Amino acid sequence: MQLLFETTIDGGRYIDWLLSGLGWTVLLWLGAAAIASVFGIVIGCGRASTSMTYRLVSRTYVQIFRNIPLLLQAFLWYFVFPELLPTAAGTAIKQMPPPWASFVPALFAVGLYTGARVAEQVRAGVGSLPQGQREAAHALGLSSFNTYGCVLVPQALRTMAPSLTSEALALLKNTSVAMTIGLLELTAQAQQMNEFTFRTFESFSVVTFAYFALSIFIYGVAELITRRLSATKVAAVGKAQRQA
Repeated sequence: MQLLFETTIDGGRYIDWLLSGLGWTVLLWLGAAAIASVFGIVIGCGRASTSMTYRLVSRTYVQIFRNIPLLLQAFLWYFVFPELLPTAAGTAIKQMPPPWASFVPALFAVGLYTGARVAEQVRAGVGSLPQGQREAAHALGLSSFNTYGCVLVPQALRTMAPSLTSEALALLKNTSVAMTIGLLELTAQAQQMNEFTFRTFESFSVVTFAYFALSIFIYGVAELITRRLSATKVAAVGKAQRQA
């Protein structure tokens, strides 16, 4: 740990590098998690939809983003996507100041990749619900949008809590892909510290501990949410039994 408080070539300390990398890792995780949640739920509902067009579009998305390696997707968003846009838009993207020029492509790559994985979990969760849930919603006059948003998805998310926790942890580890396109997140900072000090064990040990601490925190929050959802479900069942 002594390495963290030594002076860097820019007059700061290595702990400042570590905290900067931690900040970018957390920001990337939060942004990608938001994108994955929105796309995962929308596409997952599409995979379970009765509309053939919606199912086809959703399946195409899943097959593309789930089956292309994440590292390759990061390269495509960073190097190829700006070239496919009109000249003015592509130039504007390439001229974004660092580290945003690396952060934005990494955000889309990690977020959309994880969204495809979450979509399959949502599809499985919705598909595991009794058919009577959908029929009851239609009998009450709910639209397809309200059926999914108010009846099917909330129930599916409860059953999906353990798998979504694993996906959140995997998302944290996948943020390290951003180092390949120039974002100085945690892993990149460890590599940079090692290059300047040649103290490999200390550099990567402290970053390993940082990832471990973040993972434990995410797991703890997810476990708390899961318990509250379970308690709410048990209370609702008990109330329904008493009313019956």
